Amino acid sequence: MSSTHAGSVASPFRQPKAVFAVAFACVVSFMGIGLVDPILPAISHELHASPSEVTLLFTSYLVVTAVAMLITNWVSSRIGAKKTLIAGLILIVVFSAAAGASPSINGIIGFRAGWGVGNALFIATSLAVIVASASGGFAGAIVLYETALGVGIAIGPLLGGTLGEISWRGPFYGVAALMAIALIATIVLVEPLPKPAHKTALSAPLRALKHRGLLTMSLTALCYNWAFFTVLGYAPFPMNLSPIELGLVFTGWGIFVALFAVFGAPRLQASLGIAKTMYANLAAFAVVVLVIAIWTTDRAVLIPAVIISGIFIGVNNTVTTQAVMTVSPVEKPVASASYGFVRFIGGGLAPYAAGRMVLAVNIHFPFYIAVGAILLGIGILTTAHGLLTEAERIQSEQVTGSPAAEPASPGPVGALIPVDANAEPARPGARVILAAVDSSPAGALVTEAAGVLAADHGGVVHVVHTQEEATAGDVAIDGESLDAARAVVRNHLDQLAARHVPAEGHILLHAADHGAAGRMIAEYANTIGASTIVVGAATHRGLPALMDDSATHELSRLARSDIMIVSPDAPGRLIAADGYDTAAQAG
Repeated sequence: MSSTHAGSVASPFRQPKAVFAVAFACVVSFMGIGLVDPILPAISHELHASPSEVTLLFTSYLVVTAVAMLITNWVSSRIGAKKTLIAGLILIVVFSAAAGASPSINGIIGFRAGWGVGNALFIATSLAVIVASASGGFAGAIVLYETALGVGIAIGPLLGGTLGEISWRGPFYGVAALMAIALIATIVLVEPLPKPAHKTALSAPLRALKHRGLLTMSLTALCYNWAFFTVLGYAPFPMNLSPIELGLVFTGWGIFVALFAVFGAPRLQASLGIAKTMYANLAAFAVVVLVIAIWTTDRAVLIPAVIISGIFIGVNNTVTTQAVMTVSPVEKPVASASYGFVRFIGGGLAPYAAGRMVLAVNIHFPFYIAVGAILLGIGILTTAHGLLTEAERIQSEQVTGSPAAEPASPGPVGALIPVDANAEPARPGARVILAAVDSSPAGALVTEAAGVLAADHGGVVHVVHTQEEATAGDVAIDGESLDAARAVVRNHLDQLAARHVPAEGHILLHAADHGAAGRMIAEYANTIGASTIVVGAATHRGLPALMDDSATHELSRLARSDIMIVSPDAPGRLIAADGYDTAAQAG
């Protein structure tokens, strides 16, 4: 999620129909993570296939998804996001229906591979289409995307188990029918989107892995995903439950995944930082998988352990993605494709390897190997500890000096880029007012209020805009461009110049979410000794507030300045000597 300040978020559920069409498709797509789990034993029994053969449903799907991730940006940069999304939906509909109609396990495995190509195309473009089609900026769109992620992961196993009680073919046909509805709605409702300004090279994701930080984090994710999909792909067999019972077990698992991916991970990251959260979470996940390894045949232990593992899977999915985007120096879509390629390879190979290890050793062995994979991932992560520490330092430390020249790249997370200053001279030692702004009407009110305070006290205004990010779950796209952010700041500088109020503008780069935006603004305000911070009134309520701390909350917690909250609905008026006024309330 992203934010420019607390007052910039429209309700995520007041969106154009096109957004809901794609969000519905996202729900169905995310169902696929746990949809087939409840029917694995049934397929094994009815098609006379061994568990290791049945686990190839995961392997073919995920390995092909991984390889296809390498071409998704190449495709979408040439035909556009909408056409790529539609192509992905068509492939999912066709191959999920074909899998349901298949008379053999080999046929299902092959059709799942085709489904994986469609899934890769869909993953690569769904967030971009939602953001481009949504009203209210990045934040509302990403709240909706994360809601779809949570709902899909949570109800996928339940739908799979319910339809699986009728027939193992039911979940495949169910996905085909639901995705067909989403396909029609997308074709009808989503407007054509402009193609990217430049075409992505086919080799870009592989070349990106030359960067040590991206490669290290991706390999850590590969090890983690090995354990994740060992649990997901093979744990259903020793449980010896009916499809609906398995559906209920993995629904509990999915609820934990969704809750901790969307709600828990951002708070842990804010409290502990990326590195500590990853170390602690991976260690806890290793303990849970060790419990599964020891008591694999004891359902009273196995079932709760699998459900509880969803907590650590949810946290890791979100935090690892944030870590990848923090250390990666390449464009977000390319970094996301590189990361997806490596981690899905691990997830795809693990279930089949588990089946073979059971045949060669015993049913406990693949879970012990999964514990080893997690520990190996922790070891790999330690080699990137310096990179993560530096990235977190940059996130929390604002650069107050003006560089001689702006960097060619957008700059590190949290870095500050000076934009300009208006022509009004500021007196030495003038009181500093910080205005946290965006392009919304509330942003204009913030600047007005800051101008009033500066004019009344002979002060200078620092206009600060936090550049919006677009990272959700385990997907990332490019956020607000630097040129767009500069335009926002210059507009507010012009507004103050018209009132003869001295001001200078700055951009804080790459705020990952609302809470991060508030923390970044508070740190900058403390650095420059701002006497007052002026922000827009929070519309960050309800579900968005549960998903992420508001900027206002983090400001009040960390800033050493007075805080003024500006609202169009505030009953009081600030009146300057020249009649210049704005609605405001003290914070």
